Amino acid sequence: MSPDGLAVQTAAPAGQRVTRRSRRAVDVPVLVERAREGDARSVARLISLVEDASPALREVAEALAPHTGQAQVLGLTGSPGVGKSTTTTALVRALRATGKRVGVLAVDPSSPFSGGALLGDRVRMQDHAGDSGVYIRSMASRGHLGGLSWSTPQAMRVLDAAGCDVVLVETVGVGQSELEIASLADTTLVLVAPGMGDGIQAAKAGILEVADLFVVNKADRDGADTTVRDLRYMLSLGGRHSEAGHWRPPIVKTVASRGTDNGIDRVLEAVEAHREWLESSGEGRRRRGERAAREIEAIALAALRERMGDVHGSAALGALAGKVVAGESDPYRAADELLDQL
Repeated sequence: MSPDGLAVQTAAPAGQRVTRRSRRAVDVPVLVERAREGDARSVARLISLVEDASPALREVAEALAPHTGQAQVLGLTGSPGVGKSTTTTALVRALRATGKRVGVLAVDPSSPFSGGALLGDRVRMQDHAGDSGVYIRSMASRGHLGGLSWSTPQAMRVLDAAGCDVVLVETVGVGQSELEIASLADTTLVLVAPGMGDGIQAAKAGILEVADLFVVNKADRDGADTTVRDLRYMLSLGGRHSEAGHWRPPIVKTVASRGTDNGIDRVLEAVEAHREWLESSGEGRRRRGERAAREIEAIALAALRERMGDVHGSAALGALAGKVVAGESDPYRAADELLDQL
């Protein structure tokens, strides 16, 4: 990791990380202060505390809270092979040209052996190494469905508090289950490519319902115009985008691998138009409120599962199970009694 520039992190085996870091005292206020000053190592440490579910996690969240809510969050999703990493790199380059600080959370599949992130083509993002205005973090999904890591929302808060103007979240690319990004991003970009059957896939996966912007990448290939036409047709069939006053997703063609004239400027123009619509319609406030509600719910459910783990196999649970088996109670009443005991 460069102390004054790009930080590309991978997830090491969880047990090794926790053991190593548990020996180091965590001064959360100092870490947050240094992160806000742009120190990449402090940002990396804060995100690691989040990924490890550190005992200091609540203190981290409390310290970050006053400094969040400013970053624009862009989600990139799409089937594997459509060029998400290449597009992310091109977006970072274009955003940096406007002077914006950019954070990238690139969620990768997990290694079945170490639990760490499989970097794949993340190496392309080394183009931004040495740029102190860019922070890139690879995070392991660790089996979490929906294309994201469970700690993605908290990691987004770290980058927001660290002064990133835009946070790009690039998902794993797992196809039909990769819709969770829509609940986290202000603007969701769905990438498709000619010749990959993405039209049918989009209809099956419900991607039409979550996309704020369609990006037809690799548009120099045969079939790009057909893909655009198919998307327009499917959008015309109805759904929430057809409701009065609702945002209708534009379709932008790109060739992200090109250095110039790659269509990325048009993507950013569409993103800016969507941001303005979010503000004028009140949809942006609603989305952020919903995002916070989901995060609170997830934390509460995790705490409940932890408490349930404490009573699993306990005498109280065994007694309730016995009543259900004997017909003296039903599962719903027994569950209510168990929750009352918790």
